[in-house]
Amino acid sequence: MENEVQVVSQCNLPAQSLPERILELAIKQGAPLERLEKYLEMKRADEAYEAKKAYTASMAAFKKNPPKINKDKHVSFTTSKGTTAYNHATLANVTEKINSALSSHGLHASWRTDQKDKLITVTCTITHELGHSESTSLSASPDESGGKNSIQAIGSSVSYLCRYTLLALTGLATYDQDNDGSPKEEAKTITTDQATEIDDLLADVYGDKLAQFQPQWLKWIGAESVDEIPASKYQTAIRALSAAKAKKEAAKK
Repeated sequence: MENEVQVVSQCNLPAQSLPERILELAIKQGAPLERLEKYLEMKRADEAYEAKKAYTASMAAFKKNPPKINKDKHVSFTTSKGTTAYNHATLANVTEKINSALSSHGLHASWRTDQKDKLITVTCTITHELGHSESTSLSASPDESGGKNSIQAIGSSVSYLCRYTLLALTGLATYDQDNDGSPKEEAKTITTDQATEIDDLLADVYGDKLAQFQPQWLKWIGAESVDEIPASKYQTAIRALSAAKAKKEAAKK
């Protein structure tokens, strides 16, 4: 092997082509199968390294000029607990803009969905044209808000998880529409019934460790107390806590 490396090195070839040239030379010289397998492993490792470098460079280029994702859909429904209203970016809006921008850098996104014990898990994978890929997963229970039937509840959660896994993996966020430049109204806080619902879920998730973890959770949701959670964050809070509760219950079985 040393002689083969020396011969190839003397050809003044680029470093990334060295394993491939060593393999080609070994084949021409009739090297034993065991040695060829080692050279092939070395070539594959080199290709994987180059693919990861290319992925990192492409993602860096993508993030230099990322697409702006506006929240293009308004949702409002009323239940016995009050009226819930919020804006969100539709899956079509998110995927169209992000995939279009990713493709210009040799990247594309795909999803895999799994369901176990009523917990839905969506995994988003971004793959570079050279083969390297990276993934992230999020889980949630079926979204039964707004009087959805069972299929609609599953579809709503899958759509939600597809959006947010893609946003998480690309490091992007959605933005409220500017409303023609007029000032935005100050965010309203959640209702008393909604605060009670969140308090109950927090207790279910954290149990006797609630005092320890609630401050961290409130910091994550962006409020100093449960009753000061912005109305726009209600759905995010409910989905996150419901997913955590479902995961905790599944772990007990």
